[in-house]
Amino acid sequence: MNAAELRKLSAEQLKDKLAESRKELFDLRFRHATAQLEKTSNLPATKREIARILTILKEKG
Repeated sequence: MNAAELRKLSAEQLKDKLAESRKELFDLRFRHATAQLEKTSNLPATKREIARILTILKEKG
């Protein structure tokens, strides 16, 4: 999801999306630690998405 799409969401929807992304990052880290993650590029992509959501939440005040 890009920044323009995220900006269209309400603060509550962003918080839900943030919780979902953090859970996904936890799962990715767990699978990476147990050598079950094939596409490791998902880790930094998920981190960037979390940072993007946090930035937009701060912009909204």
